[in-house]
Amino acid sequence: MRGTLKVGTPDSKKMKAGFWSRHHRLKWALGISAGVFAVIAVALYILARRSEPMLRAHIVQALEDHFHAHVELDSFHVALKDGLTAQGKGLRIWQPVETEGMMESANAEPPIIGKPLIEIAEFRFHAPLEYDSGKPIRISVVRLKGLTIDVPPRHRFQKGFPSTVGANKSRETQSKDSSPPQPPPAKTGLISFIIQSLECNDSLLTLETDKPGKLPMQFEISHLKLTDIQPDQAVAYEADLTNPRPRGIIHTHGNIGPWNVPDPGKTALNGDYRFEHADLGDFKGIAGMLTSNGHFDGTLRDITVDGETSVPDFELAGFGTPVSLYTRFHALVDGTNGDTRLEPVDAVLDNSHFQVRGQVVRATVEQNKSLVAKGHQIQLKVEIDRGHAEDFMRLVARSGVPFFTGDIRMKGDLDIPPGPEAVQDRMKLSGTFWLGNVRFTSPNVQDRVSELSLRGRGNPSDARSKDASTVRSTMTGNFKMVEGVITLPSLDYRVPGAVVNLKGTYGVDSGAIAFEGVARMEATVSQMVGGWKGFLLKPIDRFFKKGGAGTQVPIHILGTRENPRFGIDLDRMKSSSPQRPNQAK
Repeated sequence: MRGTLKVGTPDSKKMKAGFWSRHHRLKWALGISAGVFAVIAVALYILARRSEPMLRAHIVQALEDHFHAHVELDSFHVALKDGLTAQGKGLRIWQPVETEGMMESANAEPPIIGKPLIEIAEFRFHAPLEYDSGKPIRISVVRLKGLTIDVPPRHRFQKGFPSTVGANKSRETQSKDSSPPQPPPAKTGLISFIIQSLECNDSLLTLETDKPGKLPMQFEISHLKLTDIQPDQAVAYEADLTNPRPRGIIHTHGNIGPWNVPDPGKTALNGDYRFEHADLGDFKGIAGMLTSNGHFDGTLRDITVDGETSVPDFELAGFGTPVSLYTRFHALVDGTNGDTRLEPVDAVLDNSHFQVRGQVVRATVEQNKSLVAKGHQIQLKVEIDRGHAEDFMRLVARSGVPFFTGDIRMKGDLDIPPGPEAVQDRMKLSGTFWLGNVRFTSPNVQDRVSELSLRGRGNPSDARSKDASTVRSTMTGNFKMVEGVITLPSLDYRVPGAVVNLKGTYGVDSGAIAFEGVARMEATVSQMVGGWKGFLLKPIDRFFKKGGAGTQVPIHILGTRENPRFGIDLDRMKSSSPQRPNQAK
């Protein structure tokens, strides 16, 4: 008869006890394994904690050896999970002190000078748990947060730090007859690292200036990646810089380094950049979307830039007529304050070529005993050598139709001071110009010009029948533009058969015209009128003959560029006297 075995009965307990009694070795193996795992876990925890001071000291010592500066690290922690994971906070590297004219005693800890050269709020990295004696540990990427770099001005590195500055008070200066000290060899340790890349978001680079009245130059770097990192070698970089005005992101890549320890401002820098979708509307008075790309080379302090810009829809605010603007430039940039020398800029406005040389300087103003940025002072030499008047006149034509067309040559000085007003209101321009092959787009004005030419040559009968568009004008003179008003103290206007000398003003924004002068025609009054009326006017010809001209009359031009009014100044004619028969023509 079969028996029934119930769970939890004394028989089942005997069976379990029998299993462990029959497999006592397995029981001991499992127990030993559990103990080993516990010991390993405790050992790894202790190893991680004990390795923290060693790794922290190694990092600090390596940075001090490289930068020859005081280094602080607030905290450093290590965790052993899928390899070695490390995190540090509060890393500060002070300015280098082993510069020319200074000597540091052996084994002396680098002192604290001024404010930190480099600050890192937080860094972290991961490395595999693979250690081969004599071979470095490879770290694929180090990630940084809160990176700030503050490069001191140039003069701080010309003669070394004075022994009376800060912690340098106790340091002895180098003897006059000794050569500049060489950096001591880096200390070698049991562990070394190779960092393959470094990445950081939201960094700030500040280049201090030693020029009075200037603010330091600051670069906001939204993203930075360094690769191919080798000791005392240039490293490759990719960076996105935030440009304040016009607002936009500058994408750049190239090489930087090796880091110049005695003077970080002399650290070599080169690369290519691209700046897209920059809205020129950030500057009051102009508009358009700018794109720029180019190459730069030099040091952190002194940079040479060769590039191109393109604005397909450049316009003056308030007029609304866009034109294309393209430039190719060679510029020398002072990285410490942003001052730029343009040597030169070749520009094309629609179909007109002109060249610009000069400087763009960051302006400041003192407020509450502190310097505040005020914009830029622009001072340029401008030369239009192959220009078309319509390209420039279209900028100030609200209808899009230029006041006149023709060829233009111009040399002048352009000065745009900083200020809140629109560009055209701040702009000061003076120089000389030549306009040739001029044709006015207003039929009313061009008809009057054609009539002046034909009558001035003594062909009044053709004044009504000839095609007015065939007559071309020439203008030369000097000018000065201030606050949007062009003043022409001497304008020479010529058409076949007539010369007009004028002086007056022209409002760029309003279009207001106010000129007066003298018109001199080849023909006499009677010849200009013609027919029987001209015959009757012959006796008065001598009253209008002046200085060899058949007719000379005082005139004025008033009104606007759209509706100019021409007239003869009778009051000025009363003061003139007729030419005597024996006067030379």
